Amino acid sequence: MRIGIVLPSVPSYSETFFSSKIKGLHASGFEVFLFVNNFSQTTTLNCKTITAPKFSKNKMKNTFIGAFYLLKTVLFYYKKTQNLYRLDKKDGLSFSKRIKSIIINSHIVSQKLDWLHFGFGTMAIGRENTAEAIGAKMAVSFRGFDHYVYPIKHKDCYKLLFSKKVKYHVLSNGMKNDLIIKTILNEKIIKITPAINVQLFTSHSAFENKNNFLTVARLHWIKGLDYTLEALSILHKKGINFTYTIIGDGNEKERLQFLVHQLGLNDVVYFLGKLEHEQVKKELAKATYYLQYSLQEGFCNAVLEAQAMGKICIVSDADGLKENVIDNKTGIVVPKRNPEALAAEIIEAINLQEFEKERLTNNAIERINSIFTIDNQVKQFIDFYKN
Repeated sequence: MRIGIVLPSVPSYSETFFSSKIKGLHASGFEVFLFVNNFSQTTTLNCKTITAPKFSKNKMKNTFIGAFYLLKTVLFYYKKTQNLYRLDKKDGLSFSKRIKSIIINSHIVSQKLDWLHFGFGTMAIGRENTAEAIGAKMAVSFRGFDHYVYPIKHKDCYKLLFSKKVKYHVLSNGMKNDLIIKTILNEKIIKITPAINVQLFTSHSAFENKNNFLTVARLHWIKGLDYTLEALSILHKKGINFTYTIIGDGNEKERLQFLVHQLGLNDVVYFLGKLEHEQVKKELAKATYYLQYSLQEGFCNAVLEAQAMGKICIVSDADGLKENVIDNKTGIVVPKRNPEALAAEIIEAINLQEFEKERLTNNAIERINSIFTIDNQVKQFIDFYKN
């Protein structure tokens, strides 16, 4: 079976949910094609990588580039091009948009596939007819940003997509219920949670009574880091000793650093920036508690990794997080946007008896090792494509 996966770029070191899936499918005998906009880094993935047409800021140059890909696609893949043009016309697209559709999809039209799978919902916008045009089945994965955030700014952005024959992959039951509300049939929506390498992320030591907190997240408002810092300032004012390490980078870094300064936390909060996966693991090993107080989260691999390593995870009740962590069984779930409540739960977690802390971490490790493994994820994706 030939699976085409459409992504913005080759999966980075942190996007293990894509890498593990591609490697697993290849090991199971599938032929995987990766369609990307940018391909500048090296990759160890066993798949053919095909780059989309590249355009520049020069309009005249872009005219020649577009004409080249249009002519090439029409000459060598006439039937598929005709199908795409006809389907786009049926949907009411203007002539110029139909021509643009042929050009931006030229690298996909050139391949013969059984499935065309868009790794993000936003990647399918403007390509709703591409799979049908080339005779492939269409699949779309919805993740946190494109499911919860993008449609707020772009109302009805998925209206055309939802009218097509599509099989949807979601990360949580909450996301599945949202699509059902949008009239997508239940049997067309398959929940497959992220997975981690449980051989890599393991717990080797007993629980330590140190107040070392850690978060792995891009520095973006949606991660709720300002609320986390405000909660920790409450601990600081109460005289509770701790350290808080943040791994990740983003456009909110300066604002968050200023907030740390204003809250008087300069001596206890550390920004480490973006780290390689192995370095993240080393920092996780030093931590005692993992904090993920996001406003929205599709599921969050980092929380899975922290649980697998025996860290007490304190998370918000945002979307997939409340399925990722089972409150008072594998971790602690706190209502979002409430730093006072978060501070109270952190203090309560610190004051838990040793056996209570071990109960939480042991339950978490057992659950991760039995459910959220790469082998389980690959099997689910194989069923996704075969059934």
